[in-house]
Amino acid sequence: MELAAAKLKFIEAWGKLGSEWGINRTMAQVHALLLISPEALTTEEIMETLSISRGNANMTLRDLIGWGLIEKQHKAGERKEYFFADKDVWNIARQVAKERKKRELEPVLKVLNELSTVTGDEKDPAFKTFKKSVADINKLAGNVDKTLETMLKAEESWFWGSVLKVFK
Repeated sequence: MELAAAKLKFIEAWGKLGSEWGINRTMAQVHALLLISPEALTTEEIMETLSISRGNANMTLRDLIGWGLIEKQHKAGERKEYFFADKDVWNIARQVAKERKKRELEPVLKVLNELSTVTGDEKDPAFKTFKKSVADINKLAGNVDKTLETMLKAEESWFWGSVLKVFK
């Protein structure tokens, strides 16, 4: 496989993977393009390479900056904005975990904590089932939160060494 074909295949695959992270396909494809580009790219270069509109490119770049996955830079003497992505996959994984925690897990934890204060008749099977289900889900979500916090604070080698010990 030649480099050009490999790049396109990577961009497509990263696009599919991104949707599993909660990032839309175009966002993931732009991120993939910036990951494999040795130099920062302009909006126009991204639009041309991925055949997307200016509006889609601008919105996608803003979203990627919001996720902390890319950064914008200016070059002296030029009016164009350039975009680049951190190439360290551990940093990318931690950033995605951080954003998903903030956008998905924290709101769920807040609701579960509110629901855990529900009052009712302890003898009522519906109340007992509700209370137990909420408590169990809250405990699981809390453990996921602690695991993500550990990952976010950890160095890559320590984290994977710890994970592998669990499976031995």
